[in-house]
Amino acid sequence: MSLVQGYSSDEDDGPLSPTTDAFGLSSLPASKKRYLFNIADRTRQAANKQFFQDPLQQSSLITRPTDTQMNVNISYDDMMLPVQGPENPFGDRNRFMNQNALAGHVEEQAMTEHAFRQQHLTHAILGYSANPSVDPNAPAILGSLDKAQEHGFQTIGSVKVPKNTKNELKRKRKAKGDLEIVDGEGAYEGPWATWQGDEPTAEVEEAMDEPEPESEEEPEQEFQPRKAKPKRGAPGLESSVFHGKSMHDYQGRTYMHPPLSEAPQLQHEPGSQECFIPKVCIHTWTGHTQGVSVLRTFPNTGHLLLSGSMDTKIKLWDIYTHGNCLRTFHGHMKAVKDVTFSNDGRRFLSCGYDRQMKLWDTETGQCIKRFSNGKIPYVVRFHPDEDKQNIFLAGMSDKKIIQYDMNSGEITQEYDQHLGPVNTITFVDENRRFVTTSDDKTIRAWDFDIPSSSSTSPSRTCTRCPLSHCTRALGGPLTSTEKYFAAQSLDNQILVYSTDNFRQARNKRFAGHSVAGYACQVGFSPDGKWISSGDGEGNVVFWEWKTGRIKSRLRAHNKVVIAHEWLPHETSKVVTGSWDGLIKLWD
Repeated sequence: MSLVQGYSSDEDDGPLSPTTDAFGLSSLPASKKRYLFNIADRTRQAANKQFFQDPLQQSSLITRPTDTQMNVNISYDDMMLPVQGPENPFGDRNRFMNQNALAGHVEEQAMTEHAFRQQHLTHAILGYSANPSVDPNAPAILGSLDKAQEHGFQTIGSVKVPKNTKNELKRKRKAKGDLEIVDGEGAYEGPWATWQGDEPTAEVEEAMDEPEPESEEEPEQEFQPRKAKPKRGAPGLESSVFHGKSMHDYQGRTYMHPPLSEAPQLQHEPGSQECFIPKVCIHTWTGHTQGVSVLRTFPNTGHLLLSGSMDTKIKLWDIYTHGNCLRTFHGHMKAVKDVTFSNDGRRFLSCGYDRQMKLWDTETGQCIKRFSNGKIPYVVRFHPDEDKQNIFLAGMSDKKIIQYDMNSGEITQEYDQHLGPVNTITFVDENRRFVTTSDDKTIRAWDFDIPSSSSTSPSRTCTRCPLSHCTRALGGPLTSTEKYFAAQSLDNQILVYSTDNFRQARNKRFAGHSVAGYACQVGFSPDGKWISSGDGEGNVVFWEWKTGRIKSRLRAHNKVVIAHEWLPHETSKVVTGSWDGLIKLWD
């Protein structure tokens, strides 16, 4: 094909083109040159014919990914055809003439509150309003067109009252009257003057003068407001719920009888066994919906557990048999602060933030008596003597300790030397004295039934706590020797005092726990070997009584361990109660 680049078909019989010299043809004879040019011309015509004609008569372009040449010329009409595919249902061609959206005619308009108000009042009063649509085909006025033309298409705020109408209204208005005349004809009425035509007719005046006939209907009953239903646990509405299947067993015994068959050690003397530090949780009681505030075991045997909670409920739990809840006492309307058993355990006292103190029957669940002086009781204690089981003491929020006689229900004595609310009461010295703690940062010792602190009565005041911190919990006295009692101080230490002279034992100090802000209970093991306390981080800390060293720190709860009790006949069992609402038994 390179031989014909300088060839022209018009030069077959004429002279050669000068470009032939570039291909080396100038030296050939003329006959051979003519022969070669004829062959090249035929080849070019065949190539042009093959390029412009499609032997397969194809109407569309068919190619493969590997093809590098296009063998078919597509016509211009075919290239300008619209894109084939499904019809767009949201296209403009399918809409009506008055639609600018698929759902209809949509316009974006903004109007001030004043303009809307004017148009709304105009339509409501005059019967027409301007059409807010910008559609040129829409009418300009909505409503009565005649009314609009009559008022010149004005809004209600632009329409003016004709002068004739104004003058007619002014003529109907009566005179204001004379300021000097108070009553009668021509009296001053000012802006309260009436209009002509507004006077009541004679019929109306007669109807107004006639007395009203007495109705034969029965008089309406006076509305009596519905009294709110008293809450459960209110004074006089105390109740209890027994959770077992049967109150008595096959021998006719209730849960008050100790389970000697399951726990024969209950017959032994408390503290006769050697005690060890618990390590593992063996049972969990879940029944309180809020934090537990106090725990008390059944006297002597300890086979029952009494718990008071911030959910206003008091629950009695079984420890040795099935470990379930035996009875729930509903008697307080606010959180329970303290509970305490009598010596025989058949009765117990409870107090709460509802300013009530109540005496309960442990077996039947009946509320026997109620006591209150209008103040919040923080602690209640029975007198430990057998002949004084009708007497109990209560530490109040008004800085006093009140002594009640349950037989008469009256206050027989008051102790009022504290300068702050009383937190705890502990009997010492063979129950002849009792020790109290208060928010006034002092511990005071009292002779029972002698209220004053004069020189003739040996009422004593213990030394202040170190760092002037408040003492909110007492432990003891220590059951083995009865010579000491422990005081939980809010400066994160437990101090020990003598029950003889009420002096602090300087060689006994237990620290290493964090109780600042919490009244965590202090406890002694039955044999007096260990002293224990909960802390604000959910731990129970155990110290050795002789050395004062921490022997164990048991992670018990997620919140503060506010109360715990050693079981009197066990070697290493402790019950803990926390503000997380759980009660756990550890061994």
